[in-house]
Amino acid sequence: MTGGPRSDRPPAGETVAPPPGLRGRLYRRVRANSPRPTLRLRLTLLNGVLLVGAGALLLGLSLLLVRQALVPAQQLQAGSQVTLADGQVVDAKRYQARLAHDTELEVVFKGLAALVVISSAGVIGGYIVTGRALRPLTRVTQAARRLSTETMDQRIRYAGPDDEIRELANTYDAMLDRITDAFASQRRFVANASHELRTPLAVMRTEVDVVLADPASDAEELRRMGRVVREASERANSLVESLLLLARTEAQAGRRLVRKVPADLAAGVAVALSAVRPDVARMDLSLQVATPPAPVVGDPSLLERLAGNLIENAVRYNHAGGTLWVRTSTDAEHAYLVVGNSGGELDPGEVPALFEPFRRGGRERTGTRGSGLGLSIVRAVIDAHGGSVSARALSGGGLEVTCTMPAAGVTPVARGAAALVPPPATTDLP
Repeated sequence: MTGGPRSDRPPAGETVAPPPGLRGRLYRRVRANSPRPTLRLRLTLLNGVLLVGAGALLLGLSLLLVRQALVPAQQLQAGSQVTLADGQVVDAKRYQARLAHDTELEVVFKGLAALVVISSAGVIGGYIVTGRALRPLTRVTQAARRLSTETMDQRIRYAGPDDEIRELANTYDAMLDRITDAFASQRRFVANASHELRTPLAVMRTEVDVVLADPASDAEELRRMGRVVREASERANSLVESLLLLARTEAQAGRRLVRKVPADLAAGVAVALSAVRPDVARMDLSLQVATPPAPVVGDPSLLERLAGNLIENAVRYNHAGGTLWVRTSTDAEHAYLVVGNSGGELDPGEVPALFEPFRRGGRERTGTRGSGLGLSIVRAVIDAHGGSVSARALSGGGLEVTCTMPAAGVTPVARGAAALVPPPATTDLP
């Protein structure tokens, strides 16, 4: 049976915990209002403790020395007396004890006063000096708080002494430089990828709109539209597959590969050459192939794509009647894949830009042949296998790319840098 007003008060002796959300807010509010144990405060307290401790130790040592100097008991004879200035005669040992006691009290009082003054001055001076020393850290913190995509150009540019603080500030500025470059590269990649994807879609839509708007369109016109739409869709599909492959390969860079089995660089070359045979015959290219076994350990599908991209690029950017050469080799620690071709003149300074997405000879690759991701995928594959890649522009025109990977007999590194190593000095055709 129920009746009467309900009481929300807990029974006597029981407590009710606040709700988790309220508890968290209260805890954060208390933490926000409580003084923070900042590095400046901790260093100042540490210096103060050390200073007070050293002063106390020095005071104790002074007191001990005074006591030993004023109590030479072995030099006094029993019953010795001392006549004071007022003519009073007192026992020598009693006078000595009183003199030592008064001196000790004076040393203690004056020493404590000096310790308080020196410690206070040391703590205040330490707080000021520590604040000035840590001021660059405050600038780093403020710069980090202001950092955004609109303020990536701000730097600390610390001009103080060459110490750890300056090293930290310079490291922070260098990190911002790398982040800025990464943001710029990412923006360029997104813009180019969207442009490349928008082009075939625009072609397909235009063809469909033109044919549908013409009431006199016949079957032949529809077939033509179908061929154009199919070519555009194949281009878009190829670009999407390349983007997915690049993303999947870059995700494995710096850590273990999904597949890590014995493989052969020469096997990937054979598959790639068979795929481009019709284009080689059509362009009347001269093939120079020397591919002895080059055993490695890695992902066979990625290695096959590595050789395929290099050889496809060598054919695509060649000229009629040109030359294409492919070589594999090994030594005690490395396996090598070299793919070169004749072609147009390239500026050696623009060669590193070829490994960026949608780039060709330092210019944007949008609107040109291919997806513009071939050498980007090559670099990502080499990076995932712990190797390096280099390219050199040839004096007679064309490009030669050299891929270096750990040999099968050597334990592959788990993380590679895929560094763009400087090309050799010679630039002659083989």
